[in-house]
Amino acid sequence: MSLLTASSMSWSWTSERSIESDTTIGQQLLNEVLSQLKQHAWDEQDTFGVHLAVEEALVNAIKHGNQSDPDKKVHVVSRVSKTHFFIEIRDEGDGFNPGDVPDPTADENLESPSGRGLMLMRSFMSRVDFNDAGNCVVMEKQRQTDG
Repeated sequence: MSLLTASSMSWSWTSERSIESDTTIGQQLLNEVLSQLKQHAWDEQDTFGVHLAVEEALVNAIKHGNQSDPDKKVHVVSRVSKTHFFIEIRDEGDGFNPGDVPDPTADENLESPSGRGLMLMRSFMSRVDFNDAGNCVVMEKQRQTDG
């Protein structure tokens, strides 16, 4: 089954928020998302992956994108259904080029933490895309089905 675009899904929960560049507030938003996944009966494995990916993206937006600047916001759109999760996280920073992030599995990078978050996001989510400016990530997770 292929991923559907966010606009074509029938979402049972949607949230659009702009939060301060504060990791405590980011954690509160993450907890709200995880609560919705639980209410939609998502299993632990899928919820665990979403947790890691969203936490990494929020921390990156707050600390790297906005440089923890209290005058800058992180804009988050999240949606949940019984089978899909969608999130868009946009910071007000200058952005980055995901292609410039070193491969953390390459021998020369094994001791460096750079790139691990992006690798986690890509391994746990069904889709990870960045806008051209590099200050907005869209991630989707298609729920695993028994079978």
